[in-house]
Amino acid sequence: MHGSSSLSRSRKNAHFYDSYDFKILLYKHDQVGYAWGHLENESSFDQFELVAFHYSLEHRVPVVAFCEDRCLTLFDHSLVDSLDSVYSEPKAEVMTSVEHILSAAEVQAASDPGHATVKFVDSSIGSYSPFQVPQGKISGGAKPPRDADGDNGVLKASSSYKEAMDALSSLITKRTRADKSNKGDQFDLLFDYLKILELEESVSKLKVIHVAGTKGKGSTCTFVESILRHCGFHTGLFTSPHLIDVRERFRLDGHDIDEEKFLMYFWWCYDRLKAKATDDTPMPTYFRFLALLAFKIFAAEQVDVAILEVGLGGKFDATNVVQTPVVCGITSLGYDHMEILGYTLAEIAGEKAGILKKEVPAFTVPQPDEAMHVLEEKASLLDVNVQVVPPLDPKFLSGSHLGLSGEHQYINAGLAVALCTSWLQQTGHLKVLSPDMISLLPEQFIQGLSTAKVQGRAQIVPDQHTNSDRHGNLVFFLDGAHSPESMEVCGRWFSHATKEDDYNTSSVDGPALNDSRANPEMVHRNCAHTIRKSTQILLFNCMSVRDPQLLLPRLKKTCATHGVNFKQALFVPNISVYNKVVSSVPSVGPDIDLSWQLTLQRVWENLSIGKKGEDPKDVGIIFEEAEGETDDIIRRGKNSNVFSTLPLAIKWLRDSVQQNQALRYQVLVTGSLHLVGDVLRLIRK
Repeated sequence: MHGSSSLSRSRKNAHFYDSYDFKILLYKHDQVGYAWGHLENESSFDQFELVAFHYSLEHRVPVVAFCEDRCLTLFDHSLVDSLDSVYSEPKAEVMTSVEHILSAAEVQAASDPGHATVKFVDSSIGSYSPFQVPQGKISGGAKPPRDADGDNGVLKASSSYKEAMDALSSLITKRTRADKSNKGDQFDLLFDYLKILELEESVSKLKVIHVAGTKGKGSTCTFVESILRHCGFHTGLFTSPHLIDVRERFRLDGHDIDEEKFLMYFWWCYDRLKAKATDDTPMPTYFRFLALLAFKIFAAEQVDVAILEVGLGGKFDATNVVQTPVVCGITSLGYDHMEILGYTLAEIAGEKAGILKKEVPAFTVPQPDEAMHVLEEKASLLDVNVQVVPPLDPKFLSGSHLGLSGEHQYINAGLAVALCTSWLQQTGHLKVLSPDMISLLPEQFIQGLSTAKVQGRAQIVPDQHTNSDRHGNLVFFLDGAHSPESMEVCGRWFSHATKEDDYNTSSVDGPALNDSRANPEMVHRNCAHTIRKSTQILLFNCMSVRDPQLLLPRLKKTCATHGVNFKQALFVPNISVYNKVVSSVPSVGPDIDLSWQLTLQRVWENLSIGKKGEDPKDVGIIFEEAEGETDDIIRRGKNSNVFSTLPLAIKWLRDSVQQNQALRYQVLVTGSLHLVGDVLRLIRK
């Protein structure tokens, strides 16, 4: 009965539009319109959108437009007043085409009363594969058509999301980061992209906090978002890179954007840019597209504040298309991405200072003199006084602790407080904040700072596969450090965190294991207390553009200074590849080049016997090549192993735990955020 009733109403409202380049079925049900299109070529995409838009105007309903079983966009009849500015083709001419041949489409009831199958039956058109038409009102935006085997109208995520990831992967450039042609890379194209997406005005209205820097910009942005969210604002946060899923880069009110919204906005941007792509205006590259997508998401979701973390550099970063931020911040500067930004602090600071805008307030943290001089010089040309913010005094937290662990986070927290204070002042929200911070921060600020969380930075994750009362324990300490300075910070954090972990696992009354706020004094509170025996393992990889002679010695020395010495170092290739975006554990190919991992191992073995910087052949005699195809380890060293894949290294760790149940294995995963993300995927699988 339900199917027949729906069928009757649906057939009455069916319209068909036939063109040489495309065919469209227009259909209305429960005050929602659907436009289904079959396009012969991509150049007819604009015509398809035009017909769907005018159907919305004529019938006064929102129209969800689909093409080849993919949700494209949502048209709203309330935009009628802006018709002339959006489309130049006269409305009457289009509607004449839209209204003809009512009988050209026959709607037949499908076996599932929740949807109908539409079949073209006009003899001049021929037969086409049926479309699956969703029934009922769509709330919260456009939903893609569900799969025939789907449940409750929900599209199977695997196929649709994979399609989006494949499209996104196609935008990754094959050039290396060190390619000098990357410099600037036609930055002005970004303004053309905004025009194509009709985002120029929307972006100019966003109330942006823009943050650049070498170290701590992601943590600073996380603190800022958490503070302003606790102040009651609708927040949007754009960061990079992601660890597991690309949706991590887009956060609304502290949560990753949901898959449904992501797909809707993704195809909205991708298809429009694809339709307008030319030799002079090609499709944007990977990060530029993601930045444009962030602008679309934040504009459409009408966020109160958009916090943008620079991807790389500043001057030519895609986020720098924003011309009127409310306030800018520059975190600690150091040596990273030198092949692009320059090999001196002055050059690097000049690139970072590119985000500063005329008369827009700017803040930074204490910097080396060489870098600070450049920042002040660039700022003076823009009539900007860059204010240097000291690290946050812990007493201002009124007994609370920062949500992100490590002493260096007080530097980032101090900058975050300054940025939030300035944003509140510039946007007229002074009532939220006491202008004179005498001894304590406002409660909203304290809540924001103490609850801020970010994956892959000073994160502790127990391995649920091995942890139980009857077996030994395996705990991963994850930090995406990848510069010499951050290696030192990572080493201090790991040293303190492992000591606290030792105490907690031995104390009935100790804090929770995953509370990563390491306090070295805690390990001395009970001298008579028996500390459970543990061993420290390093799981490492880094990009080949980085110098392991700068990274590994800094990490090893820092840990040793704090009494932590690694029993073994494991070197593995990443699972993730740089030319493909995935959201699940990718498969590992049979042919893997391990030459870089073998180089890392040689550096580590030299360090272990006190031969830093010497020729790798000096330690060649300590290596033992693994024999047999079934051996998980490619090459053994006295203090290290090279594995052909990360899953094999994880398996080796888990097997070791089972064989040594009296030991607690504390594994530091660092050197690459890609490696950290891969480990998280595997241990949460």
